[in-house]
Amino acid sequence: MNKFSRFQLPIHSIRPRGERLIEVYSIKLQRRVQCFGELAYQLWVLLETNPKIESFCERPGSFEIGSGKRLADFWTLENSQEEFLLIKRSSLDLIVCSTASDIPIRIITLSDLAASRFWINNWQRFLPLLVTYREHMSPSILRSIVKFIKEPTQLSRIEREFVTGDPTIIRAALFHLLHQGL
Repeated sequence: MNKFSRFQLPIHSIRPRGERLIEVYSIKLQRRVQCFGELAYQLWVLLETNPKIESFCERPGSFEIGSGKRLADFWTLENSQEEFLLIKRSSLDLIVCSTASDIPIRIITLSDLAASRFWINNWQRFLPLLVTYREHMSPSILRSIVKFIKEPTQLSRIEREFVTGDPTIIRAALFHLLHQGL
């Protein structure tokens, strides 16, 4: 995203004990993103693939929770509305936060992520294609595909129509169009 946003880079923080570091490339942000743990990674997939999300940032800041602090998992910008996202990592995790900020806080539960499981699993397979082929997709092939698809069409039919060699670039172009919300 080239638009100015309040949070462009995460704050420096130490990875929580026991959490995996998952590093990915965000096409939306055009930079690497570090997710601390599988739950943050799943939420990143949802944010990255939602065309309504204009921008986001991982670990934008922390909040006072009871007697301690809690790091926000993400900040998002959607329809010019900002929001902090906190993942409720277990059913025992009580999240009651106060913030001096005017930005609302949304709690993401495990059931929210579970409800999006198929979407997340599919996009985990599509996103590496988008990243790998992002510089190889010509605007003309994207326009041609959009023009060709007038109704729901099987992937194999689209590939047969446009493939001149490796069908992977056609798949990447289709996933790119889906990523853009077209």
